[in-house]
Amino acid sequence: MSNPDWLERAALRAQRASWTLAYTLERYRQLEDRTEAELARDLGCTREVLYWLCLCRKPEGPDFDTQVTAITERHEVDLRALVDVIRHVEIVDALSERVADSNGEERPIQMAARDRVPGEKTSP
Repeated sequence: MSNPDWLERAALRAQRASWTLAYTLERYRQLEDRTEAELARDLGCTREVLYWLCLCRKPEGPDFDTQVTAITERHEVDLRALVDVIRHVEIVDALSERVADSNGEERPIQMAARDRVPGEKTSP
């Protein structure tokens, strides 16, 4: 069994654990309809490196910066791209959560959208 064979299976198995980067990267791929090859290209790495990333614990908490920097330096991936992927999934998941209203019933979080071009003046 070659390295990429077991590695790909381990990365796939890691998707089940929400604390792994595998879970976050797969969630991002689903949200953005990206292939593994496209995600690897976005992160500036090969698919094999992507599988290694999947086995990492997802950076979080007060040491997020230190953790994500260590991961990107170890695996030589684009720091900004990885942070963008992680934050994108965190934001979408947070907005998908249900919250209890004043009656104790759960409802989805609602957001207001702005329909304007940046720099465009709005009328009162």
